[in-house]
Amino acid sequence: MTTLMTTLVVRPRRGTRHLAGTAVLVRFALRRDRVLIPVWIAVIALMVLSMPNALESLYGTPAARADLMHRMATNTSLRALVGPVFADSLGALTAWRIGVYASALAAVMSLLVVVRHTRDEEESGRQEMVSSGMVGRRAPLTAALLAAAVANAVLALLIAAGLAGQGGAGALAFGLGVGGVGMVFATTAAVVAQLTESARLARGLTAAVLGAAFVLRAAGDSASADGSSAATWLSPIGWLENVRPFAGERWWLLPLFAVAALAQGAVAYALAGRRDLGMSFLPTRPGPAAGRLGSAGALAWRLQRGSVLGWSAGFLAAGVVYGGVAAGAADLVEDNRQAREIFRRMGGQSGLTDALLASLIGMLGLVAALYIVQSVLRLNGEESSGRAEPVLAGAVGRLRWAAGHLVIAFGGAALLMLLTGLGFAAGHGGEAGPILGACLVQLPAVWVIGGIAVLLYGVLPRGAAATWGVAGAVLLLGWVGPALNAPRLLLDLSPFGHLPKLPGGSMHWGPVLILTALAAVLVAAGLAGLRRRDLAG
Repeated sequence: MTTLMTTLVVRPRRGTRHLAGTAVLVRFALRRDRVLIPVWIAVIALMVLSMPNALESLYGTPAARADLMHRMATNTSLRALVGPVFADSLGALTAWRIGVYASALAAVMSLLVVVRHTRDEEESGRQEMVSSGMVGRRAPLTAALLAAAVANAVLALLIAAGLAGQGGAGALAFGLGVGGVGMVFATTAAVVAQLTESARLARGLTAAVLGAAFVLRAAGDSASADGSSAATWLSPIGWLENVRPFAGERWWLLPLFAVAALAQGAVAYALAGRRDLGMSFLPTRPGPAAGRLGSAGALAWRLQRGSVLGWSAGFLAAGVVYGGVAAGAADLVEDNRQAREIFRRMGGQSGLTDALLASLIGMLGLVAALYIVQSVLRLNGEESSGRAEPVLAGAVGRLRWAAGHLVIAFGGAALLMLLTGLGFAAGHGGEAGPILGACLVQLPAVWVIGGIAVLLYGVLPRGAAATWGVAGAVLLLGWVGPALNAPRLLLDLSPFGHLPKLPGGSMHWGPVLILTALAAVLVAAGLAGLRRRDLAG
């Protein structure tokens, strides 16, 4: 921060009055995100680039691919999950299989980057310090959007280069489409950051818009097999599938991403010019501070309740949707030996429907690891922003303060998996007990990832963000490893690789108890480190 202020004061950059200092702020933002952005890009790019080989092993013959297209045309539940298929080439199947999720992850990456460098900076007070130098009024917002643009441009370039062997035009269209979705939600986050006074609320509202876009796309694709539904066209994710990479590209659709991003960016700039620093257009609700905030745990709940409620709603909805499509997806792969093998590697050697349920539940368990990392690292955010210091200056010890947040993190993960089980039971039908057990057995692995986050925060707070890299690697191993038939030794690096495959499989308590004990040891070591080190200044 000292170097940044020296640069801004001593060597101001030329430019318009409102954009002075933008170049310096962009370099500073990219330096701060030198771990976050590369991890997100690597995870998304590897998910996309690993897909052609996996699909070739599944649908290696023209007859198999033609059968897939026929089944997708009549399987509304699976179309809602991954979208329609427009051609039978490996490139087109890659865009079909991973396009929805790659674009959604690009959107999440973009909203995190933009909110981090706009509302987060204002909320912590750092933006006020930076603005005292030679910084234009709109330079911070411009820098945040440019940082997101750099991230999405690199991601688009990697996807285009990696899939060029499947067809240069289709690879370029797919890469630009994924990057375009990312930039649309980057500017959405920029608008929301002007409206709200809280970074948490800004992230939550933008994520809600992304969720609504996903639901609209799913509803539209369920109703139409060619992407022509009005609901699909209301979603930026639906725009990507209608670009039709590797299937007669519709280049005229790509400017739609640019128009939407520019329009939202213009709104964000207009709003930024009409408010004071630190203020918002949606005022926060006043107190009272007594009663419900009478303890460290109550304060932690107040700070994280929006995040917990948002994640809970998402997991419940995902459970209902995935439970409903499980039977249809099982029908789709029942005649494909390679597909059945992949699901059984992910979900165990039980019946195909049980194996599919186990694999879908395992995927949501991997996503729950992202929640617990976010929740644990809230401790780091409170400390680095200086908000923890006045709390700890009172009659609140460090362990008691940290315990309030950790209860929310670890207990919240249990709540998410419980709601996932209820959603699966409602969507799939049948007995709720086995499905609930399959969801709850994911918790020891989720807690191990949370324990790693606690350990890094307590011992090495500057490196706590590296937990996102750990979570990303585990996510990649769980989603892509079975499809590529990765070696068992590699898959066992993930704590999720040691869990029993439920429902349908046998319950083995040994790995569950060992992972739970490991999580407890990691948390204890992290708390011991927190007690012995100085707080961040």
